[in-house]
Amino acid sequence: MPKRPIDSIDRRILASLQDDGRLSNLDLADKIGLSPSPCSRRVRLLEEDGFIRRYVALLDPAAIDLPVHVFVNVTLEKQVKANLETFERSILDRPEVMECYLMTGEADYLLRVVVPDLAAYEHFVLDHLTHIPGVASIKSSFALKQVQYRTALPLDHLAKD
Repeated sequence: MPKRPIDSIDRRILASLQDDGRLSNLDLADKIGLSPSPCSRRVRLLEEDGFIRRYVALLDPAAIDLPVHVFVNVTLEKQVKANLETFERSILDRPEVMECYLMTGEADYLLRVVVPDLAAYEHFVLDHLTHIPGVASIKSSFALKQVQYRTALPLDHLAKD
């Protein structure tokens, strides 16, 4: 976890790159009011210090035939270390699992799964999820409509200078 404080210039760099990760260094420097060399140095430090993990292209799920989004609550028979590790290892291999969280509350895990259709989801559940040792129950909720989707993290809470 990054430990060094970041200043307002770093915050502006992070906000700009979250909005458009393909900004050239020249365009980024111009946008935040720095010359290119110090801007490049700051971006490199933000990467090295772990503030920036990687750069990606965000695809439109419907355009690539993945319109079905399912939120899956998985409960294990026992929440012991071996079961948790087995489940997590198994889930890491599944490309349709976009997110997986160890939870508090009724379910042990919450998954976000994308698939092309209900048959593909049925295949995922019957051929994969139910074969993971220690899984006690699976409850699925299908998203009817995506109201909001963000990839940019809020930065307003970071120390202001």
